[in-house]
Amino acid sequence: MTAVPTTPDREPGAPPVSARSAPVGAATRLLLATDLSDASASATDEAFELAGRLGASLLVVSVIDPGALLLPGGRFRARIDQVRERREQLAQALVERGREEGVDVSFLVWSGDPGDMIVEAAQSERADMVLVGSHGRGAVGRFFLGSVSEHVVRHAPCPVLVVRPKEAPQLS
Repeated sequence: MTAVPTTPDREPGAPPVSARSAPVGAATRLLLATDLSDASASATDEAFELAGRLGASLLVVSVIDPGALLLPGGRFRARIDQVRERREQLAQALVERGREEGVDVSFLVWSGDPGDMIVEAAQSERADMVLVGSHGRGAVGRFFLGSVSEHVVRHAPCPVLVVRPKEAPQLS
């Protein structure tokens, strides 16, 4: 797993730093920005590990993008209330995981532009650090973060740890 801690003023191309050596100071409130999909599992695991080591609370924020639910022609492929209910169920499972691992976990499920809403949550909830996943997009895509991750890195009021998915083992 490659985790890249970054702050809004972090220079592009700076060498990655693992979470184990990331300068976290006295972080007591971590915010995990996630869509609660399998693709964000690495960021979730990293957030739980870091929160456990620091004795920090973990706020899970999942944002429903209404625009992503639109089909051509303006119809919705899923209702927002149905998506919200599913996300709340998945987030509640993370609260249970936190109980088992001794991590205080709470969650928010918001609707809106994901990048803006994650930054707003980090500000309003006074997060000390944001953890966000980045999709693995092959060799060329490794030079670019996803648009949500990049927006959070550029606008968050605190350090951001971008966690790429675990790579599949190489076959010989």
